[in-house]
Amino acid sequence: MNRSQATTRNHIISAGTAAASLATSVTRARAFLTGLFAAGLLLPAAAFAQQADGERLFRQRCGTCHSLEPGQNRVGPHLSGVIGRTAGSVEGGRYTAALRESGIVWEGGTLDAFLAAPRQAVPGTSMTAGVANAAQRAAIIAYLEGGVTR
Repeated sequence: MNRSQATTRNHIISAGTAAASLATSVTRARAFLTGLFAAGLLLPAAAFAQQADGERLFRQRCGTCHSLEPGQNRVGPHLSGVIGRTAGSVEGGRYTAALRESGIVWEGGTLDAFLAAPRQAVPGTSMTAGVANAAQRAAIIAYLEGGVTR
């Protein structure tokens, strides 16, 4: 076999290998898309599970001091409609000057930072209980973001 024939043979082998690799990639992509489709069908169940977990965690971690009933303040203010609300703005809520003057508007990110370490997020706040576990904070926040009203 001369040099030209060897080069041609190597190109053919390379092309065959590339085609086989492409076929494998397509097969993997199909499997991935099928998995995504299946996960999409299960997404409502997963969302429901997170909502239930968020509700349970809210009751365990927050419910002693906070209510979800509008107008029903406890040691802390009610949290009905908390998403989009300015910190320290619930009528009748007991707030420190630090929280009233913080300028925080409650949304996912601000709640996450505050719940992780309340006294670091707002030095001078009276809230001492934080939620160190990020997954638990996310579940509680998702629960509150779900438009929880009672």
